Amino acid sequence: MTVRGIVFDKDGTLFDFNATWAAWARQVLEAETADDPARLVPLAAAMGFDLGQDRFHPDSPVIASTAREIARIALPFVAETDLESLLDRWSRMAAQAPQVEATPLIPFLDRLRAAGLRLGVATNDAQAPARAHLSAAGVTEKFDFIAGFDSGYGGKPAPGQLLAFCKATGLDPSQVAMVGDSTHDLDAGRAAGMTCVAVLTGVATTEDLAPFADVVLPSIADLPRWLGLPE
Repeated sequence: MTVRGIVFDKDGTLFDFNATWAAWARQVLEAETADDPARLVPLAAAMGFDLGQDRFHPDSPVIASTAREIARIALPFVAETDLESLLDRWSRMAAQAPQVEATPLIPFLDRLRAAGLRLGVATNDAQAPARAHLSAAGVTEKFDFIAGFDSGYGGKPAPGQLLAFCKATGLDPSQVAMVGDSTHDLDAGRAAGMTCVAVLTGVATTEDLAPFADVVLPSIADLPRWLGLPE
């Protein structure tokens, strides 16, 4: 197997999922419901968020759904708004959320690029906050391709974003690895004909991901060794 390109998921892959989103999500859910338990508790349950531990459940729809799907789930519990307004509000708020890198991204991505690898991001987040997060980390220009669910290629688990990366870079899917923390990521990679690499910086476990992955790594920090890159 020769890997010449890598497509990364964003949340739970480039950035640690719970470290980034748990405290932020708690604040957002409380704000949207005016901290009224009669609304907060069912909204948290619908979002798969544990209010006692400030963590997302492994089966939370937030883990792999598109931003639009997440907003649609929340809408019945949020007063006096519509889907597009809620999606726009949450996208703007998400763009401001501090991101916790799974590993220091600038040297990590520079090492991959120095090895001649083409790099992309395929996320079920909207493109605007995704680019804001990458820009805040100083890594936007490290990627040859960045796509959110609203970039015109669809969202995962469909393979549209991944195939668009191949078209943009001229690589065959067999030369590309899809790296992600959810079964949606791995299903998209498999549908595209790519090697599927799972990482454990989301909320899914090895047992959850191994049936869908060619390899399970603790984090993206382990990718260079797996790829056989020189130290």
